[in-house]
Amino acid sequence: MLRLLSGLVVGVLVARFLGPENYGLLNYAMSFTALFLAFSGLGLDSIMVRELLNHPDLRTQIMGTAFRLKMIAAIIILLLVFVAVMLGNETTEVKIMMLILASAALFQSFSVIEYFFQSEVQSKLVVYANVISLIITSGLKIWLIIIEAELVFFAVAFTLDAVVVAAGMVYFYRIAGHTPLDWKFDLGTARDLLRQSWPLVLASVVITVYMKIDQIMIKDMLGPAENGYYAAAVRISETWYFIPMAICNSLFPAIINAKNRADGSYEIRLQRLFDLMVGLALLVAIPITLLSKPLILLLFGPDYASAAGVLTVHIWAGLFVSLGVSGSLWLVSEKLQKLSFYRTATGAVVNIVLNFIFIPRYGIVGAAVTTLISQFMAALFFDVFFKRTRGVFLMKMKALLLISPIRKLLKP
Repeated sequence: MLRLLSGLVVGVLVARFLGPENYGLLNYAMSFTALFLAFSGLGLDSIMVRELLNHPDLRTQIMGTAFRLKMIAAIIILLLVFVAVMLGNETTEVKIMMLILASAALFQSFSVIEYFFQSEVQSKLVVYANVISLIITSGLKIWLIIIEAELVFFAVAFTLDAVVVAAGMVYFYRIAGHTPLDWKFDLGTARDLLRQSWPLVLASVVITVYMKIDQIMIKDMLGPAENGYYAAAVRISETWYFIPMAICNSLFPAIINAKNRADGSYEIRLQRLFDLMVGLALLVAIPITLLSKPLILLLFGPDYASAAGVLTVHIWAGLFVSLGVSGSLWLVSEKLQKLSFYRTATGAVVNIVLNFIFIPRYGIVGAAVTTLISQFMAALFFDVFFKRTRGVFLMKMKALLLISPIRKLLKP
């Protein structure tokens, strides 16, 4: 809820201060670097939680190996971004922002501590670190608005979020009686983690492509101001995405434990998770669809009125994002990571192809329609084509058709 509040209050203040054009440039820089930062996770999130659950005696070895791998990936990412911005034709200001934002990859390596807390079902400590970061960075952004700072300093503020979260993770890890100094690197563990995670790395990159490529294409095709309108709508639409992610991360250990028991509770918990994801998405999408225009005018002001049409369409992508996040947990629990890559690759291809068709014809609303279609293809329709995923497709459809709530209502 604090992240939601920060996104809607501080994010809106930043957008109002910068105006559509500068806000569009900032989001363009963030979208561009996000394509590279997708590599920094190395697809280890869910795999590490599973490995830490199954091998608690190897905790320091697993965490130390994953941390080293992430740090190496972060250094490579920084070098690639540097080469990319030097070869590009962006302004010096935009290039500096890209390099600053890319540096967050170094501090995101400490996310291995988050996986440990998730495996121990101690997500509250992760929350504490994020709350501290939100307070500090939100205060910094407001101060930057007050002093009317240059655009590049807002990129620094967004990067600082990763720095503070990393420091908080280390602090609470030590409070819990552990220390990163005990972490050990093991080559065999590194090979095993990378062997399992490479499909998820590619999937993560592809997910980022079809969630961020629209802003890059809009800026190049229509200009930074149009991207500013689109980014304002997406700011509202995507603000709540952390909720299904947080719920799924918190419930993942319970789902793995249910699978190991083989008593039927695994399928029951999965269905309840899909039902919950759809219910949350509808609670968000329906009211925002009805109130999109007054909401945009209230939050961002008349300068961003063009964002209302985008929000009306884009908000429904959250329905399939929620199913996609929960479906990804099922793929990991079933060790079907390769399908995760194929699924997201399908969505990315659809997104890019349709963007080339829809953006020139329908502008930023066309980009929103493209996002909705690609999310539907990746999160739901893809499951029809593989025998192993047809069962989970039926579970998702059951959730979308609200079968469980309807049955409860019809019960005498």
